[in-house]
Order: sequence, then structure tokens, then C-alpha cells
Amino acid sequence: MELFPDHPDADRKRPLAARMRPASLEEIAGQKHILAPGKLLRRAIEADRLDSIILYGPPGCGKTTLAEVIAHTTRRDFTRASGILGNVAELRKVLEPARNRRRTEGRETVLFIDEIHRFNKSQQDILLPYVEEGDVTLIGATTHNPFFFVNAPLVSRSRVFQLEPVPEDELILLMKRAVDHPQGLSHLELDLKEEALTHLAGVCEGDARKALNALEIAVLTTEPDSNGVIHVGVKEAEESIQK
Repeated sequence: MELFPDHPDADRKRPLAARMRPASLEEIAGQKHILAPGKLLRRAIEADRLDSIILYGPPGCGKTTLAEVIAHTTRRDFTRASGILGNVAELRKVLEPARNRRRTEGRETVLFIDEIHRFNKSQQDILLPYVEEGDVTLIGATTHNPFFFVNAPLVSRSRVFQLEPVPEDELILLMKRAVDHPQGLSHLELDLKEEALTHLAGVCEGDARKALNALEIAVLTTEPDSNGVIHVGVKEAEESIQK
């Protein structure tokens, strides 16, 4: 018995974008230029022949999601660090166990580093031997051009993939999926106008996280009618994502 069990509604209180994070390559929105069947990255993931990579793209395009899906698909351990909070000592605590798992158990590890461009030279240099030897599969994520903001030796040991903003039509599909999904908003009675979705998709500029969280705000801050139905039109959508 857990001393502090999770509250039954704890998961539902997580942001909608977190609850709707894709679990497979097929669920990832956009990025067909690198993830469509037959593309290099898709082939490498499905064949479990992936080397270290750096994902470069704007916020909300799916860098973290893709890293988690890669680890799940290839059945590798997943460890994450932050370019803001990480330091050399903390990295060693992650890297050494990963090396030991690989050499003693044959288990491989995906090390995901968000905002890798924020690592200083010593932090990036500490990764080099572990990446070189294959002790970890590094997946770095950055909104900055890695050829300018990440150490050249680390870039040379990785393959860079540029992600693009999620197209508006796929943002609309994402929001519709969230409305009907058990982890999303299916527990609510919604009257969601198509023009509201179109508006959100247009102003979110390819940011899936922003679109889903704006949708959730619009829904949860709108009073239901006497029948318990929540009506979300353009007006509610506009108010949910004011600039």
C-alpha cells in the first residue's frame, strides 16, 4: 500500500498537452519529411539502428515527444536532463549507470537533453566519450541552430534533424482527437465549433502544445448551459489565447 497514493483526479489535472502526448510514431503530428514511411529517421527507429541525434525546431513541434517515442519504440531506458539545470556532476550520475547497464546487461539508454544549447563547453565535452562509445544514445533538443550553438565535436558525432511547425490541418486533428480521447476531454459534454478550432490552429503558429492548452482553457473556463453542455465558439477561442 502506498503511503501517499495518487488522487483519482491527479492525472486529469495535468495539462491537456501532457495527457495527449503521443505514444507511437503514427500519433505524432507533422514531421512527415523525416518520419513518413521510408524516411531515414523512421527507418532507423524501426530497425533499432539509431545513433545519437540532435532535434532542432521551434517550441511545440514535438522534440520531447519524439525522443520519448523513440525510447519506447526501441525499448531503451529513457533518462532526461535539462540544459538549464544540469551540471557535470549530475551528468556523471546519469552517464556512468548507463554505461554499466550497457556493458553488464546489454540494456541501452536514451539520454534526452532539453535545451542542449544551454550546456557550457565542459558539460558538452563530458558527453563526448559516452556518445563516442555508444554507452548512451544522445537525443539533444534545441530551438537554436546546433551548428552555431552546440560544440562542433558533439554535432559531428550526431545526426541533426530539423523539425518544422505543425501544419494547421494537423493541429485541428490533434484538438479533435483530444476532445474524443479518454485522457482528454471526452468526460465533458462539448459543442465545439469548427471555426473555433480553425482560429486556434491559425494563431498558435504550429505549436501543438499551445493549441491543446488553449483549447483546454477555452473549455474549462466556459460555463455549461442548463443541460450541462459547454459551447465553445470563436469568441471563447479568442479569449483563451490572448496575446
